[in-house]
Amino acid sequence: MSKFTTTELITAFSKLGRQLSNPDEPLLKLINTEHIYNAWFTPENVEQAIKTIGKMLNEADLATWLNKYDLSKNPSPKKIGLILAGNIPLVGFHDVLCVLATGNHALIKASVQDARLIKQVLEMLTTIDTRFANQFSFVERLIDFDAVIATGSNNSSRYFEYYFGKVPNIIRKNRNSLAVITGNETKEQLYNLGHDIFDYFGLGCRNISKILIPKNYNLATFFEAIEPYKDIINHNKYNNNYGYNRSIFLVGSEKHLDNNFLILKEDDSMVSPLAVLYYSYYDDLNAAEQLITTENENLQCVVSTVPLNVKSQVVDFGQSHQPRLWDYADRIDTMDFLANLHTFEVVR
Repeated sequence: MSKFTTTELITAFSKLGRQLSNPDEPLLKLINTEHIYNAWFTPENVEQAIKTIGKMLNEADLATWLNKYDLSKNPSPKKIGLILAGNIPLVGFHDVLCVLATGNHALIKASVQDARLIKQVLEMLTTIDTRFANQFSFVERLIDFDAVIATGSNNSSRYFEYYFGKVPNIIRKNRNSLAVITGNETKEQLYNLGHDIFDYFGLGCRNISKILIPKNYNLATFFEAIEPYKDIINHNKYNNNYGYNRSIFLVGSEKHLDNNFLILKEDDSMVSPLAVLYYSYYDDLNAAEQLITTENENLQCVVSTVPLNVKSQVVDFGQSHQPRLWDYADRIDTMDFLANLHTFEVVR
C-alpha cells in the first residue's frame, strides 16, 4: 500500500510544481550550466522543460489525475526499472512521477545526457517530504526488478524486449508527430506551430517532423510566419545538421525548399532528419484523417486547428510540448500499469 494518501501526494507534488515554476539558486545554476555537459540543453530549453513540468504539477490537474486510480490496490511496493531517455531535458520525469505516485520503488537508469536535472528535481522533492527518499534509487545497471519501463529507439527496443520480456513492461520505440494545415490558419497560429517544430531543436517525439497541407497551399505563407525562429541556426549543432542535410539534397539534386534555417521536402515518410521538415499534400480532411490513422502507431501526437476523427492525441498549434499529466507517452496508461502490477503473473 502506498505510504502516501492521495491528498499528501497532491500537496507534495504541487509544492514541487511551484518550486519548479520559480527556480531557486541551485536549480538556476543547473539551468545555466547544463549546456556544458550537453550542448543541446541550452538555458532556454532547460528552463522551458522545468517550467513546463511546474505548470503540469498544479493542484487541480493532480487531483483529477490521481483520483482516477485506486492506489490502495497495490498490496506491496514493486521495484520498477526505469530506463530514461535523454533527448530533451527531464523527458523521463513523468515515468518517475508515476512510480512514486503508485507507491512503488523506482530503480532509475538515467541517461548520461540528462542525469543531473532529474537528480536535482528528486532532491527537491525529498526536501519537501523525506519519505520519498526511500522510493527511488539511481543505478548503473538494472537488477532485481519486478517490472520495467524503458524508452529508446527502434533498435534499442529489441534489446529491451530480449532482456525484459519476461517481466511486466512498457517498452517505447521511436515516435514522431505531425501537423495538419488547412490553409485557413492565421499568421499567429502558424507562428505557434513553430514552437511545435523548433522547441528543443526538434529532438523530441512530440516535435513536428511532418506537415500535411492542402493542394495549392502557398508554403511562402508558412515560411513567413516562422521567420522569427531564424536564430535557431546560430546553434552550432543545429547548424551542422542543417548544413549536412542541405548538402545531401543539393548533391543528390533532390527538390526541396530552404529558408536558410529549415529545409522543407515533399516526402511520404513521417520521420525527417533534424533541421528538415517533410510535407505531403492531401485532397480533403477525410484523406488526412485516413493517413493519420494508418500511421497511428508511429505518431505521438497531431497538432491541428480543426477537430480530427483520429485515435492519436490532437492538440492545438503550439501545444505539443505542453502535455497534461494524463497525456501518456504512446497512449499507454502508465499509472494503470503500475497500480495493477499485482495482477501480472511474472515468468522468471
